[in-house]
Amino acid sequence: MFWTTLTFCVITAVTLLGQVRRSRTKRLRNTGGVTFAARECPRCHTVAPATASRCPGCGIPSQIFEYVTARESRTPTPAEGLRALHANVRADRCVGCGSCVAACPESGAIAMHDRLAMVDAEFCVGRGECATACPVGAVELFAGAAVNRVVVPQTDFNFETNVPGLFIVGELGGRGLIKNAINEGKVAIEHIAADLAPGSQGEESGPEALDVVIVGAGPAGLSAGLEALRSGLSYVILEQSSLADSVRKYPRHKVLFAEPVNIPVYGDLWVADASKEKLLEAWEKIVAETGLKVETECRVEEIARQGWLFRVRAGEREYRARRVVLAMGRRGTPRRLGVPGEELDKVFYDIVEMEDFAGRQVLVVGGGDTAIESALGLASQEGTNVTLSYRGEKFLRIKERLQVKLDRAVRDGRIELILESTVRMIRSDTVVLDTDGGVRIIPNDDVVVRIGGEAPVAFLEKMGVRLVQKEVPLSPDVANAS
Repeated sequence: MFWTTLTFCVITAVTLLGQVRRSRTKRLRNTGGVTFAARECPRCHTVAPATASRCPGCGIPSQIFEYVTARESRTPTPAEGLRALHANVRADRCVGCGSCVAACPESGAIAMHDRLAMVDAEFCVGRGECATACPVGAVELFAGAAVNRVVVPQTDFNFETNVPGLFIVGELGGRGLIKNAINEGKVAIEHIAADLAPGSQGEESGPEALDVVIVGAGPAGLSAGLEALRSGLSYVILEQSSLADSVRKYPRHKVLFAEPVNIPVYGDLWVADASKEKLLEAWEKIVAETGLKVETECRVEEIARQGWLFRVRAGEREYRARRVVLAMGRRGTPRRLGVPGEELDKVFYDIVEMEDFAGRQVLVVGGGDTAIESALGLASQEGTNVTLSYRGEKFLRIKERLQVKLDRAVRDGRIELILESTVRMIRSDTVVLDTDGGVRIIPNDDVVVRIGGEAPVAFLEKMGVRLVQKEVPLSPDVANAS
């Protein structure tokens, strides 16, 4: 009888505590005459105002858990599906680059106001070019309810996937801002360090097994590496290209950190208001001074489980690790031309700000929508001379509206189109093309390669990572009026 009563009391107490915690998180609280919504930190369970940008207990910014806490997406109702699409801009993501404004075909539908893109609902017809052009996913299209439906890897609050021991941070997890990437890399390694503390696991290991392999040397990967170094973990960072390759391919002198100020930084990799060059210089200095282990030109081709460990294969090199952190880019590996000179700083695989190419001679290579959109956007910059090179004799799969715009730009002399051409060599001030009429050398300042890429979806699915579609709500405090 005693044990029965005790068991009943324990179960009752646990249930009541859970209800109190849940209600405390959801209910409106009143402190000092100010009413606010309470929210519980998913990691340390400290309760704070829902408007707080970071947890007062552990210091972690709440914004990095946005996709983790979002519910899985439902199928829109027929009524929602019939409503006209419209664009919206997330104020907590917009970096003020203006790419959406340049891409929008509807005059006045979207414009810059105080470094923030704003949508005018009267003119917006939901074409979607603005959302496609936005480099940080701040512009979204909606039909009905203001929610953004995104497909992301399933992770928990430590950014561990459904595959035990495999973590995903940064852009690959759907969150493109550099601040978020820095924060997530640190959070994931903090959890790994605690999880692998002596006596906590009893897993198989050995002198040849690393505690963690980090794939990707962008902001998320470098932040994870610094935390691994600080925590005394054995680790290596594997990067398929060069250090911070995605940042390195940004236009020269681009100021990278005009980012939302309401996102605090938890990691220590931040360099405020830095240009691309200053950022890379700072990160290279950090790597040199700390001795951070970064293996560049080391593309990971396979990750597989072997008992308690992961086997990570990168070309002829092979690593065994207790944990793996994927800090790769979301857009996959860009296809390369494979020609001499492609390693020059003048070669880009993506464009963040079209304005940085104003007054320059630019060659765009490719025949898909992204290549043509890039060429059109560049051609709209003052004084920019744009040449579009495509190996085919005509464009086969581009949208009709793009074909019309391209034809007009060629007719107006804003774009020179060279069909049936391939790049033979890239030089510091020229590009050598093979054309149906022979070799042609054109003056050149920059080359933009848009010939597709190898998306990481198959790579994730092969490892067993579950991809889910989630609905991320746009509350009034993060969406501008539209």
